[in-house]
Amino acid sequence: MLTFNDLIAASRQEVREIMPWDLTIRIKENPGLLVLDVREPYEFEAMHIRGSINVPRGILESACEWDYEETVPELVAARHREVVVVCRSGRRSVLAVAVMQQLGYEDAVSLKTGLRGWNDYEEPLINMDGEMVDEDVADDFFTSRLRPEQRRPGLQDRSKLP
Repeated sequence: MLTFNDLIAASRQEVREIMPWDLTIRIKENPGLLVLDVREPYEFEAMHIRGSINVPRGILESACEWDYEETVPELVAARHREVVVVCRSGRRSVLAVAVMQQLGYEDAVSLKTGLRGWNDYEEPLINMDGEMVDEDVADDFFTSRLRPEQRRPGLQDRSKLP
């Protein structure tokens, strides 16, 4: 049986990743670049990269094709465009790019470190009103908050971790 991390590791073998500083260069050099954010809508509404579009990972495959309720025409037409896929940490985006490659996307890459890394690199994030999001607010938003019941049995108490 594979774990989530196994799937990520396997996908990383097939997917190109770029760092936040690479994305800043790509945005400047390629005005036709598509930044695709595959986080959930509530995450996108809270903060995202200016000009990015939101297609949650859960509907990505149908959003990439014509004739579905989830179809996103700009995304369908982007098979030959440069596409940088982003998420919170760079994991969902790796899985998304692996699928997009199977669907014929020629130049899709994943943002390694995700928007956490983008924020750490001090690049701007905006909210749905187009207002800049304070870096400290973003840091807090990107902080993982596992509840005890989400931890592997026997490890609910952090003091038991190595």
